[in-house]
Amino acid sequence: MSDAVARAGAVLYAKDVARVRAFYERVGGLEVEEAAAGHVVLGSPALQLVIVRVPDHVAASIEITTPPRVRSETPIKLVLPVASIHEARALAPALGGEVAPAAREWEFRGSRACDAWDPEGNVVQLRAGR
Repeated sequence: MSDAVARAGAVLYAKDVARVRAFYERVGGLEVEEAAAGHVVLGSPALQLVIVRVPDHVAASIEITTPPRVRSETPIKLVLPVASIHEARALAPALGGEVAPAAREWEFRGSRACDAWDPEGNVVQLRAGR
């Protein structure tokens, strides 16, 4: 994917870049654009997600539990389009994340929406067209 066209994006800091990468690749349908020591760039035609490894001195103070403690205290939430929330819900646990139960889905501007969390507990909203 070329960077010739500007895209919306986000930077996500992670303790385990490989594990978080796998979650966003498979659940979010993003493709690897670049991978290097300490970071990976994932993308789609509309979005670029850069996952950066937190420095060792910070990583030492972060405890990742299984299942991950949901970190909903942040004022920002990524939104990812998915083909099917149901399929994402089935896939997420094998990748260390989870999608909230179907009873917690809602309608938003013509799409079905549901919160999910990645292997490190970061909350992301999944949206599927109707």
